[in-house]
Amino acid sequence: MSLTEPVGAAAAVLGQTTTGEKGAVNKDDFLTLLMAQLQYQDPLNPMEGTEFTSQLAQFSSLEQLTTINENLECLQLYQASLNNAQAVDFIGKTVRALGDAVAVTDGIAPDLQFDLAGDAAQVYVSIYDSGNHLVKTIPCGALTEGLQRIEWDGTNGAGDQVADGMYRFEVAAEDANGNAVTASNLVEAEIDGITFEEGSTYLISGELRIAMGDVIAVKQESKD
Repeated sequence: MSLTEPVGAAAAVLGQTTTGEKGAVNKDDFLTLLMAQLQYQDPLNPMEGTEFTSQLAQFSSLEQLTTINENLECLQLYQASLNNAQAVDFIGKTVRALGDAVAVTDGIAPDLQFDLAGDAAQVYVSIYDSGNHLVKTIPCGALTEGLQRIEWDGTNGAGDQVADGMYRFEVAAEDANGNAVTASNLVEAEIDGITFEEGSTYLISGELRIAMGDVIAVKQESKD
């Protein structure tokens, strides 16, 4: 009788992904199973050299994967600590980032910024409140490719001052042939704090939250 089934079963287990601690097979478990097979194999039908080499190769691969996973975990922790340290440096600085959020404070609204991928014959900027209701649409006429700033006076379509709070804006642009022109919405704000949530770092400016990964530019602090 040949007792090759234990290693075959071990290989099958290694080919599965388990989440439970008891169900996971580590390199020590694998080595134990391999030694058990060698101990209880049929002397009249021993494991062939190629089969044993294959099992050792599987063990080597498992050990390498374990080491890689451990190194990746260390790198992730190191990267997270670097991001946290870098985030602190943003406090007091003005950043430009991808985003469509607009914060109205004390009746004052910031300029609406966006980057056009090409020249546009017609551009419209629409502003929505937190309930996704249209507040105002601003016709901007023709604009050239690149960074654009559109002033919003903080009023709605009827000319009334809007309440303080968070808003968002959308840009609709088309060229002279009526083809859509891509616009990337941007926010610009002075950072006054940071927060860490579920492994992610966010820059804070009043009610505005900016993900670290969305930052595309940082303005140098002015020297007095």
